[in-house]
Amino acid sequence: MTETFAEQWTAWHEAHERRRADPHGFLAITGLYWLGERPTGIPGLPGIWHTGEDGPVVDLAEGESLEVEGGTVRVRFAFGPLDERGDVTVGFDGGVIEVARRGGRDLLRPRRPDADYLSRYAGTPAYPADPRWRIDVRFEAYAHPRAYEVGAAVDGLTHVYDAPGELAFEFDGAPHRLVAFPGHRPGDLLVLFTDATSGVTTYAANRSVTVAAPDAEGRTVIDFTRATNLPCAYTDFATCPLPPARNRLPFAVEAGEKTPLSRAEGVATDAGIQAVRS
Repeated sequence: MTETFAEQWTAWHEAHERRRADPHGFLAITGLYWLGERPTGIPGLPGIWHTGEDGPVVDLAEGESLEVEGGTVRVRFAFGPLDERGDVTVGFDGGVIEVARRGGRDLLRPRRPDADYLSRYAGTPAYPADPRWRIDVRFEAYAHPRAYEVGAAVDGLTHVYDAPGELAFEFDGAPHRLVAFPGHRPGDLLVLFTDATSGVTTYAANRSVTVAAPDAEGRTVIDFTRATNLPCAYTDFATCPLPPARNRLPFAVEAGEKTPLSRAEGVATDAGIQAVRS
């Protein structure tokens, strides 16, 4: 028997929720620490950390260790310069540490399976799956990718993405366009957007939706029922990009995920001491 649209959506969303609640996923983040040149110890983590032109470095004391790139490190380890939006995941006794670069700065984000917020997470509400929100669109490529500088969930931080083009479509008889960024898989596109539900029933800052690679004539589909929240909807320890200014839709996209029921709150820090509220 062929699955209905609603059944397909339910299976997709349940799988998305399982990935989101991974023991080392972003719901398990317990802090955000920006690294600087001053060597700093971070509560609950092994080592003394600093960064500079040569990238993050950790010095481990006797009895401390990290699992890095399939091996055990017990002394000093230099990660080397990280690419923007690049990251390395290392293991420690208690979870993993994301060592990453965002907005031109290096950071650490511990992720623990016993994180309080992860243990309390009860799922994300969403609009009922309505095939009306599966809309035919046309991809119009730029002659050359255009760099878009966008804001971030963290004050003072910006991200730069090279957009390959725009998606053009009609809704209720009116034309609309959305700037598209490269997706996670080759050929796919990623759209960050807000709409008239943002800050009302959906998360105020942004939502995202993946669009399948266009065909040879630029045709594809944007399925707003699969619009999802970014990590910043759930935790203060996220550095998510905000949508380009052009990507605010004037109508209410009553589809996809709604505002989460709770979030992990805290204060990111440049030092080794941090206040956390959950």
